[in-house]
Amino acid sequence: MFQFDVKSAHLNTSGQMVTGRTRLKGLIGIGSATAGTVNFWDTTTAPVAVTYGRSGTTVTVTLAAHGLTTGDTVGLTFGLGTTGYATNGNYIVTVLTSSTYTVTDLNSGSITAGAAGTQGTRWIMSYDTAAGADTISLLIPGDGIVARNGIYAQMTNQSDLTIFYG
Repeated sequence: MFQFDVKSAHLNTSGQMVTGRTRLKGLIGIGSATAGTVNFWDTTTAPVAVTYGRSGTTVTVTLAAHGLTTGDTVGLTFGLGTTGYATNGNYIVTVLTSSTYTVTDLNSGSITAGAAGTQGTRWIMSYDTAAGADTISLLIPGDGIVARNGIYAQMTNQSDLTIFYG
């Protein structure tokens, strides 16, 4: 059965693409001369920068006055650390202090504290582009990925992005 009310939204920089409950159905994006990333968030507010480190499967996240309590769920994306990346995803937090908390990564490794990351309400998905303005085209199977609040796209080194939703 086909869905006939699919819509599109377009950005040339990070920002809100859709508000309200919807499903991400597909995307077309164009990178830039430098390798980049697109992170999709289920939120109506911009995600915030954090730093992190990883020891084994424990990732320690630092964000001043984070306001979380143990058991809360947050979306996290991770930039390159000393020996790789932690795993992007949605995590249940264990609060250590008002500015630090831990999550349990699916994978294991060691990353020195201070690597860059991002925290948002709920992470939907990420994709990377190689240097050279490559075009990415992705059709999401089935009914797509549900976003309860809206779709925010966080873009680094991307020329443009069009999503299809409904």
